[in-house]
Amino acid sequence: MTAIDAAGAPSMVGTTPPPRRSRLFPGRSARENPFETIPLAAYEQGVWRQPSLFARAWLVSDPAGIRQVLIDKVANYPKMPMERRAFRALFGEGLLSSDGETWRRHRRVMAPSFDPRSVAGYAEAMVEASTGFANEWGRLEDGARIDVSADMTRLTLEIISRSMFSADAGEMTGVTGLALEHGLDQAFSFNLLDLLPVIGAMRMDGRERSMQQLFAPMDQPLMRLIESRRANPGKLDLLGRLVAALDEETGVGLTAREVRDEVLTIFVAGHETTASAMTFVWYALSQQPGWEAKLHAELDEVLGGRTPTDADLPDLKLTRRIVEETMRLYPPAPGLSTRVALKADEIAGTRIPAGGMVLILSWILHRHRSLWEDPNRFDPDRFLPARSIGRPRFAYLPFGGGPRVCIGQMLAMNEAILILATLAQRFRLRLLPGHEVAIQQRITIRPRGGLPMLISRR
Repeated sequence: MTAIDAAGAPSMVGTTPPPRRSRLFPGRSARENPFETIPLAAYEQGVWRQPSLFARAWLVSDPAGIRQVLIDKVANYPKMPMERRAFRALFGEGLLSSDGETWRRHRRVMAPSFDPRSVAGYAEAMVEASTGFANEWGRLEDGARIDVSADMTRLTLEIISRSMFSADAGEMTGVTGLALEHGLDQAFSFNLLDLLPVIGAMRMDGRERSMQQLFAPMDQPLMRLIESRRANPGKLDLLGRLVAALDEETGVGLTAREVRDEVLTIFVAGHETTASAMTFVWYALSQQPGWEAKLHAELDEVLGGRTPTDADLPDLKLTRRIVEETMRLYPPAPGLSTRVALKADEIAGTRIPAGGMVLILSWILHRHRSLWEDPNRFDPDRFLPARSIGRPRFAYLPFGGGPRVCIGQMLAMNEAILILATLAQRFRLRLLPGHEVAIQQRITIRPRGGLPMLISRR
C-alpha cells in the first residue's frame, strides 16, 4: 500500500522519517541506501559525530561551518588521499583529482568554455538530441514499458557527446558508453574497509589497476580528435574550446594529455549526474500529479508545442524549480568528497581533532530541520524568490560549493530544463504498478535495478 503524506500526495522513496538511533555499522546491504540509515540527530544538529569503530568522523550541516570547510579554511581540509588516488586513477589530472596550482591553472583555462555565452552555444545540441529521443519515444504505443533510468543515461550520453565532439560524436559515444556501463559501478564500490590504513591501501592497489584500464579504449580515438582540433582550429564544440583555450595569466594552454584528462572528467561528471537528476525528475512527477499538471500548463503557455530554445530558459520558471526541488530531495551526488583536518579546529562549537574526517552530505543538508520547512515534502515553490530570502548560501549544494564548485553547473541545469521541456510537452510517465523503488548509492544515486515506467502521449 502506498503511504500518503499530509498534502495528499503519495510519499516518495527516501522521504520517510529517519531512524532515531544510529548504528555502529552503517547499512550498506544490497537493499539499503546508507543515507537512510543515518539517525534523526544528524538532521537536527549542526555538527553530528558519526559513531564508527574505524574512523573519527563528523557530519557538518551548519551552513557557516560548511563555508569554513569549503572556503575560509579550505587549506586545512584537503580531500581524503584515498579519494584523490581513485579519481587520479580514473581521470588523470582532471579537475576532480588535481590539487594546488595544477587545479587552479586548469580551472582558469577551462572557465571560458563554461561561461554563459559558451553554454548557450551548447543548447542546440541538447535540444536536437532530446527531440530525436522524443521521436524515438513517439514510435512506442501508449502503455509501453520503458526503463527511464537507462533512457536518461542514453540521452545524456548523446548530449554530452554532441556538445563535446559535434560531428565526431558517434565514434566517441560507443567507446565511452561501454566504459561507463561496465566500469564505474565496480570502481566506486567503496566500503568501511577502504578507510583502514593497511587494508584500504591493499584493496586500492587492485582497484587502481582496473580503473586505469577503464578508459584505455578511448585514448587513441580521443588523442586523434585532439590533434585534429589543433591542426584545424575554429570548431566551437567543447573539445575545440578546450584545445584552443589559453591561461589568461601565462598564455599557455592545456597539453593533449591534460585535455584528455578533462574530457574524461566532463564526460563522467556531466553525463552521469544529469542522468541521475532526470531519472528522479520523472519519478517525482509521476508521484506528484498536481505539480505535473502545473508543469504542463507552463510548457503549453511558453512553448505552445514548439521546440524549446536557449531563449526560452528564463520563461521556464516552474520547470527550473521542479528540477531544483528534485535535486534537493535526490541530489545526484549526495555527498561531497570527504575532507581530513590537517590541524585541530572548531566548527560550529564542536572541536575537530587533527586527522578527523569531515563529511558534508547534501542528502542530509537538503533535509535538515533547521534549514528547510517540511523538508520531506516535494514543493518546487520553496525555490520562489520570495521564499528563498534568508536561506543560507550553503544550505543547498547540488553542485558542491566553494572554489571547487562544479564548473559545469550552468550547463547541467540548462540541459535538464531543456530535456524536460522537450519531452514533457509530448509525454506523461507513470511508475510501473507494483514496482518498489529503492535507491542505490555509489558516487551518484540511481534507482536500484532501473526505473520501469509506462509511457503515454499527452
